[in-house]
Amino acid sequence: MREVEYLIVGVGTAGLGAYSRIRRKSNSLLLIQHGPFGTTCARVGCMPSKMLVTAGELAYSINQANYFGIDGGYKVDGKEVFARLKRDRTEKFVGGVLKAVDKIPKEIIIRGEARFSAENRIEVNGEEIVAQKIILACGSSPFIPTPLRHLIPELDTSDTIFELEELPESIAVIGLGVIALELGQAFHRLGVRTTLFGHSGRIGPFTLPEMQSDCLKVLSKELDIVPAGKFTAARKEGSQFLLEFTTGAGETLVRKFERVVVASGRRSNVLNMEIAKSGLKLDDRGVPVYNLQTMQCGNAPIYLAGDANEDLPLWHEAYAEGRIAGDNALLFPESKPVKRLVPLGIYFSDPQIAMVGKKYSELDPSKIVIGRASVANGPRHKIYNVRDGQLSVFAKKESGMILGAEIFGKGAEHFAHYLSLAITHKMTLQNVLEAPFYHPCLEEVMKASLNQALFQLAK
Repeated sequence: MREVEYLIVGVGTAGLGAYSRIRRKSNSLLLIQHGPFGTTCARVGCMPSKMLVTAGELAYSINQANYFGIDGGYKVDGKEVFARLKRDRTEKFVGGVLKAVDKIPKEIIIRGEARFSAENRIEVNGEEIVAQKIILACGSSPFIPTPLRHLIPELDTSDTIFELEELPESIAVIGLGVIALELGQAFHRLGVRTTLFGHSGRIGPFTLPEMQSDCLKVLSKELDIVPAGKFTAARKEGSQFLLEFTTGAGETLVRKFERVVVASGRRSNVLNMEIAKSGLKLDDRGVPVYNLQTMQCGNAPIYLAGDANEDLPLWHEAYAEGRIAGDNALLFPESKPVKRLVPLGIYFSDPQIAMVGKKYSELDPSKIVIGRASVANGPRHKIYNVRDGQLSVFAKKESGMILGAEIFGKGAEHFAHYLSLAITHKMTLQNVLEAPFYHPCLEEVMKASLNQALFQLAK
């Protein structure tokens, strides 16, 4: 048995954030890591996915070049696509994380799988550790739907897909969330026959009905999307996967694919830690109930941060949560609630998707105005020959204070950051419109939506 003041389970983004706080205050600290170092973001998430997306975007841009009078002849070298991805991932992203991990004293890192044996007790590699304060930053793992679980050894997930040596001839993508849309569109644009299978009929994060329907309509023009239904059979026939899918309309589809990548969400790794023995109150997912402003689980000296809580699986949120958890662990039994960041999420699909601030579903329609603008009317978008997408901004009817936005279109990542700054500083429509908007720029679409909302206030 070993006793320690602080124990951090997981040395990913959130765990490193917590470590950055605690190491300055205490030498009684241990970290446990199961699996490779390098963080989910750098190894199998944000960075490799965007590298694949960028390759697909370049191929697509060349395909569209004839419109501008440019000959777009080219060849996709699948082996080099993945060789470059792995090379850049190692040198530019994972390598940087490993340098940070290398600075951690080796004697305080334990490699192994942690499990609770009792309250404030963790077992790893047959050793029991008693910790005064525990930070659970153990991340998440891909979720595999029940009809496909018997094929787990042969399926791909976002944790394995970037290890391919060559582009497949065909691929089925399971899911219609951020990972599925980014990967599916990237493979399609690199010449892979791709089908995306949804479950509920919803696509992406939009809660405004017009945005949801427009997103499915626009992306379906390019991609083969089956938005709703369920798998009724799945098996391997030689080198091919045979999938049988019953659509929401009752039609049965039978298709073969060289590879199947499951991108239908992730599940907290605390579910693998015998968490019931922790004595913590669990929600209906089996995940500990925690305070979003302190990361503390009830009144216990246990904190839940990063992807492990399944709430905000984003790099900037994970690092912030790790630091909040570390700070409050240092203060225990006291705590210091922290004002959380303005919600911000971005899909690097094409058109891009972004959500910032309050969602439409979180607002009272009678107390807001909605400023809408079509991407097709944007001067810079016309120059790019971009016609698809729209922007919806939500503001208080009484004051014009900006509350949130749902964005679909080229430049969404930039609009979302602009608006997150406005929301953070409680700016009104009029405040933002007092700033200059250069002509022609993508942001003029945002200006149009803000003006449209402002006109409604004047009535």
